[in-house]
Amino acid sequence: MNTGHVELARAQQERWETAYARQPQLHGAEPSVAAQRAAETFGAAGIDDVLELGAGHGRDALFLARQGFSVHATDFSETALDQLRQQAQREGLDDRVTAALHDVRDPLPPADATVNAVFANLLLNMAFTPDELRGLVGEIHRVLRPGGLFVYAVWSADDPCAANWQDLGGGLSVHDGFAGRFFDRARLDELTAGWQPVDTTAYTEGPKPHRLWRVTVAKR
Repeated sequence: MNTGHVELARAQQERWETAYARQPQLHGAEPSVAAQRAAETFGAAGIDDVLELGAGHGRDALFLARQGFSVHATDFSETALDQLRQQAQREGLDDRVTAALHDVRDPLPPADATVNAVFANLLLNMAFTPDELRGLVGEIHRVLRPGGLFVYAVWSADDPCAANWQDLGGGLSVHDGFAGRFFDRARLDELTAGWQPVDTTAYTEGPKPHRLWRVTVAKR
């Protein structure tokens, strides 16, 4: 990773930390559409434990816990995770939710083939290089058991707001200090090549609304 991207990654972590500190429950209390569909998918597969990456302040982790799942949530913002832990305690869900500080640019903590399901809402949109994205997906594949499910959601390249973001090069854009990338179908297919495809769905969410992709794949 070159110096410029190291600086960008550090700035993004600080930007998110500040945003969570200034506005608790930054993304609201309601679960994402992706989490609601993931709960259905995991439940139908008989899965009762989930690793969530990029959990933020925990709106989806808490929702999954309310549905009866055991959730291990990670994020690179300690402020966000503190909010998650506090809300889990208030709701009496701290026996179902654990939270750990982790930057997914580093190897994932679980051992090989020990995880039943991984969920990530909008994490893959963040300011990763292509190599970092491939490395992250490879790590997810490593920790999943054969047949394990990976459900994720990302912003679509068809989202109208993409036109308002400034190009940074390398497929990344920036708006209001937040950097990320938008995905078309070809990029999705490339990202999870070698996985068993289960479902890829284009959908909208929010009052504007935003256009997103929800992808479910299984480890062969």
